Amino acid sequence: MAGLASNTRLFQRMDRWVGGAACLACECLRLLSGPFPKSGSTGRKGLLFVKLAEQGSTVLAGAAIRDAVTRFGRENVYFLVFDENRFILDAHDLIPVENVLTINTGSLDKIVLSAMRRLMQIRRLKLEALIDLEFFARATAAFSFLTGIPKRVGFHAYFMEGPWRGTLFTHRPRYNPHLHTSSTFRSLVAALDMPPEAFPQFNWVPPDPHHFEPPRFIPTAAETESMTSLLSRECGQKPRALVLLNANASDLLPLRRWADANYIELAKRILALSPDVFIAFTGGPAEATKTADSAKAVGSGRAFSTAGKTTLRELLALYNLADVLVTNDSGPAHFATLTGVNTVVLFGPETPRLFGVLLPRCKTITAGLACSPCVSATNNRQTSCRDNVCMKSISVETVLEAVSEALSVRSGATVP
Repeated sequence: MAGLASNTRLFQRMDRWVGGAACLACECLRLLSGPFPKSGSTGRKGLLFVKLAEQGSTVLAGAAIRDAVTRFGRENVYFLVFDENRFILDAHDLIPVENVLTINTGSLDKIVLSAMRRLMQIRRLKLEALIDLEFFARATAAFSFLTGIPKRVGFHAYFMEGPWRGTLFTHRPRYNPHLHTSSTFRSLVAALDMPPEAFPQFNWVPPDPHHFEPPRFIPTAAETESMTSLLSRECGQKPRALVLLNANASDLLPLRRWADANYIELAKRILALSPDVFIAFTGGPAEATKTADSAKAVGSGRAFSTAGKTTLRELLALYNLADVLVTNDSGPAHFATLTGVNTVVLFGPETPRLFGVLLPRCKTITAGLACSPCVSATNNRQTSCRDNVCMKSISVETVLEAVSEALSVRSGATVP
């Protein structure tokens, strides 16, 4: 990500202190019966989702977005997001592009001014309902209250089960750490049907998350041709089998990284499986140099880097042309669900029980240590750990076995 939002620790500190103060001020306004609607939705229609960061989690919200579209109509569902994260919503194509409202994160003053403009725009929309998907973020709780939307759904820490952010939501379900995140997001839409005073009791049975098929990303002919040409230039031919390695993890949680040396060794051993297999290291423009060095360290003409050579949409087009993607637990693991590629996802500080990809073509690997997972929504994604033994305990041999199995499955399949 670019801009202030990419400075995760600074953003978390701001949310704790500035967001906490904003929640306290809004709580006082609420208690003083300020000028904001609290009940009733006469003349209002439509719903706003608030999910500023983490594109991967936005993919997991796909089923919840579909539920909202079914209930309110596609043209009446809106989404508030940081501008650098709107890409995945456009790729989803579940709501109109003009309904994606963005906040500029280039600097602190741009965040404030952009957020104020969006706040005024949202108030003019006269929406009926709002759902905060940011778990326990304080800034979004205060923002949600200030929108004036009468029905506001957000998680509440009843018994210190998460950070305090007042009682700024009308519908306050308890966060359940035993539900997969896709079901958790769907529960927030379902919460609109419950009387506000009923919570934390919530008489709703979540559907099986395995039954939800994410929408398929359809690249343009130009995007597919661009990636086909890229592979031809890098490989000198059309690869009969292509494995992608995403050796990077978001700045949100660096402990999710698997060592670069492991990816390099994995690449060497995958190439040894067959002369028909090629390896492409992927990444963003800021990772181009490091990723190119990793590809060079493999020491084979069948290993190369695409980092910085694709747009985000072209990256998804590349996924459609590949057989297997190996990645840390990060956004690309979820982006891949919109394509046909098989994935191998490595989990450490977080758990696949909550954030894993549930499609049959995805294999999740975790060491299962007693100290893992150590971060969650209830501790605001914080951990005292500085040594990711959970990732170091995942062996190259284990990942190689999963890749080999996926390649065997793909050998008789037609690549989308």
